[in-house]
Amino acid sequence: MVLLVVLGSLLQMLFLRSCVGQIPRPCANTEALRTKQCCPVWEGDGSACGATSGRGFCQDVTVSEEPHGPQYPHTGIDDRERWPLAFYNRTCQCAGNYGGFDCGECRFGYFGPGCAEQRESVRRNFLSLSVSEQQRFIAYLNLAKNTVTADYVIVTGTRAEMGTNGENPMFSDVSVYDLFVWMHYYVSRDTLLGGPGNVWPDIDFAHESAAFLPWHRVYLLHWEHEIRKMTGDFNFTIPYWDWRDATDCTVCTDNLMGGRSLLNPNLISPGSVFSSWKVICTQPEEYNSRAALCPGTGEGPLLRNPGNHDPNRVRHLPTSADVDFVVGIETYETGAMDRQANMSFRNSLEGFASPETGMAITGQSTMHNALHVFMNGTMSSVQGSANDPIFLLHHTFIDSIYEQWLRRHTPPRSRYPTANAPIGHNDGYYMVPFLPLYRNGDYFLGNKVLGYEYSYLLDPGTRFVQEFLTPYMQEAQMIWQWLLGAGLIGAILAGIVMTTGALFVRRRSQNRKMKSTSSFGERQPLLHSSSEEGSGTSYQTTL
Repeated sequence: MVLLVVLGSLLQMLFLRSCVGQIPRPCANTEALRTKQCCPVWEGDGSACGATSGRGFCQDVTVSEEPHGPQYPHTGIDDRERWPLAFYNRTCQCAGNYGGFDCGECRFGYFGPGCAEQRESVRRNFLSLSVSEQQRFIAYLNLAKNTVTADYVIVTGTRAEMGTNGENPMFSDVSVYDLFVWMHYYVSRDTLLGGPGNVWPDIDFAHESAAFLPWHRVYLLHWEHEIRKMTGDFNFTIPYWDWRDATDCTVCTDNLMGGRSLLNPNLISPGSVFSSWKVICTQPEEYNSRAALCPGTGEGPLLRNPGNHDPNRVRHLPTSADVDFVVGIETYETGAMDRQANMSFRNSLEGFASPETGMAITGQSTMHNALHVFMNGTMSSVQGSANDPIFLLHHTFIDSIYEQWLRRHTPPRSRYPTANAPIGHNDGYYMVPFLPLYRNGDYFLGNKVLGYEYSYLLDPGTRFVQEFLTPYMQEAQMIWQWLLGAGLIGAILAGIVMTTGALFVRRRSQNRKMKSTSSFGERQPLLHSSSEEGSGTSYQTTL
């Protein structure tokens, strides 16, 4: 069944276009860089941003001018500052529920020709999925790893290296999966100050401050959307790994996310599809030494050795009590709004504070950070961690904890910092490196508005349907065409059998009648001349 899904997906890829990622391919050229305009034509009506159909318009980008914190003291050096102005100052601004880099798609949670229909999908526990659902998820991951994204490219050089007028565009193709790996690298990479090895490491546009949770929420939504577009499976959702109270990596088996190799405990077992994967963007020291960006090319195998980490750094995986305490912290962000924040929900969940006291700690990794360190491999490096598919299962569960906090405390948007957070984390800052553009504060809200839900946060009755009945319902939905075809064939065969039987009974009756008549007079002809019986005979003869 999984093979059929993948084959069907490959066919649908010929007709479906993706709409998420980094630099839109129509904007990766000298002209767009020179004019600093990224307003692609929507194929639906042939106009830029679908303006003729009222879907959107090409407009100037207005960035927030609120001051950021002192953690980053430079100005005008990094292409990510005041994103996306280093590359483009005019982009598509979509109207209503329309979305995408050309306004040819729908906002999260909406679908249909006019983007007027709402959708609510459910993300479920990976370990509670049926075997075929687990295999389908793994097949989708592998398909994404081996499929070049059709509409997006990655940046392989700084804007300055591309020339004043964009005469030396530096972009590269990348697979759907690696596109998102590269985005996670790009948002967290060091700032190149000029010259080999000259970098500013204390910078991250998606970690160690307020945007950590909104940024990864949008990241997962985009990843989910990309898989749906690639496969045509619009019921797809990213599953989560509920690691509360776990003592080992319960998803690290060959039939799931890959077991440990018997020959080398740092490698994935050859019995897993992930053993053949090549990672990208895992050598930040080398890039810094060359004053270069990650080129997005393969660098070696995926590394993972869960549990063989520094026990002083991570004493145990997060417990249910840890999660409950962190969700109970009322304040989203405090103090300097960085890794030193005390009694900050964000800092505690990210893992720079104790899940027992809420106070910032050094030398230990808790909560979100603990899982990364526990994996003891590719996952342990911030810039390259998204190479490991467990990253998705892990961050989806982190997002669900974020959702728990939002529901319990129902914070107004004013609770999200508007100024003085580390660079890139203020409310009005556009998330790096997304195009289309998203502001941090716009995703300081519940997931139901965005069109999805978590199964374990549902009420018991609905949870039962989602966890136990939905898998079978979806399986039935996938094979209903086969069942319908089999039913039609069965009905035809049954009709033939019944018709043949009826003819046999009628023929016997006629034979008996003929025998009875011949005893008392003239033998009746085999074919009758009456129109009724004649048509019946003709029909039988034709059959």
